[in-house]
Amino acid sequence: MPLALYLLALAVFAMGTSEFMLAGLVPEIAAGLDVSVGSAGLLTSAFAAGMILGAPVMAAFARPWPARSMLLGCLMIFTMCHVIAALTPSFAVLFATRLVAAMANAGFLAVALRTATRLVAPDRKGRALAILLSGTTIAIVAGVPAGSLLGTALGWRATFWAVAVLCLPAAVGIATGIRPAGRTSLGEPDHEPSLRAELAQLRTPHVLIAMLLGALVNGGTFAAFTYLAPVVTATAGLDPVWVPVALMLFGTGSFAGIVVAGRLSDAHPRLVLGIASPVLFAGWLILALCAARPVLLLSLIIVQGVLAFAVGGTLIARVLYAASAAPTMGGSYATAALNLGAAAGPAIGALALAGHDELAPVWVAAVLTGTATLMVLPSLRLIAPRAHRVAPTG
Repeated sequence: MPLALYLLALAVFAMGTSEFMLAGLVPEIAAGLDVSVGSAGLLTSAFAAGMILGAPVMAAFARPWPARSMLLGCLMIFTMCHVIAALTPSFAVLFATRLVAAMANAGFLAVALRTATRLVAPDRKGRALAILLSGTTIAIVAGVPAGSLLGTALGWRATFWAVAVLCLPAAVGIATGIRPAGRTSLGEPDHEPSLRAELAQLRTPHVLIAMLLGALVNGGTFAAFTYLAPVVTATAGLDPVWVPVALMLFGTGSFAGIVVAGRLSDAHPRLVLGIASPVLFAGWLILALCAARPVLLLSLIIVQGVLAFAVGGTLIARVLYAASAAPTMGGSYATAALNLGAAAGPAIGALALAGHDELAPVWVAAVLTGTATLMVLPSLRLIAPRAHRVAPTG
């Protein structure tokens, strides 16, 4: 795999740390800026909204620009937003920086997905995607707990400074490791289709179904992951010190799942989706029913991390394969599917929590994943055609 892929993954790690780090910093931010905890929690919503909006908008804007220029521009905007966030005394400014940073993040990821698949052979998109998204899973394993510890020790502003500093070596790596212009792909077409032609891909069933399935699985994953802490402490009765342990176990599983997706999603997508999807659904059911047993709960957390990211990573790879006729916008379709799930899952989980016990979001994960399982099995012919042919665009 090209070194440039790992440089892109480093930037994704920094951005992933920023996306998830607020989970442990909301009370400190609320106290520091004299706002309610609920208001501070809106910072997460702002980031999710920016990611969903930013993916197609930034990808369309990036079409005339060389990939390296767009990647560096998005990364620099993202970095400056964190510098401003670390300095501002205003919650409104902080909110605005999260929205702008998320749009830059979405633009970066959309272009990075496009660039990553052009750096490898056409039949290795899943492998390239796995390396790129490993930055996100490593952020869950290491970056988020480290950010939480840093924020606890030095204040929440220190975490924003740390993310900004982490972006600098990634920027240098991209500037030196990505070719500024010309062909970047082993199979890139000489002439890219028009924006209208690429947007027309959103009307094709194979693209829409792959995106919907990816959003459902990712929604279930983040519905459960976001509200894992009360399950660990209230349902299982463990000490709060076990919460970061549970999150790290899930992150470790997610990294393993991305590796599995990278190995199998190109050559054997039907195997991953046909077997792992039903097992993922069953796993959420078992976790909801057996969460009061600490050892079983912690074991299931790591297993669900593996399964969720193996299935989710494979589905996102299928979006890229399905949208191969949209070479500049396909990455934004995959990014939008990822983040639609990441935004909707926790929101539905929050609604389910109202008036119910702490296991409600896990049941939400089971419902969303079960729906995806019912859809994925009859859809395999369309989203994962044999011999890895992308379905006709119609």
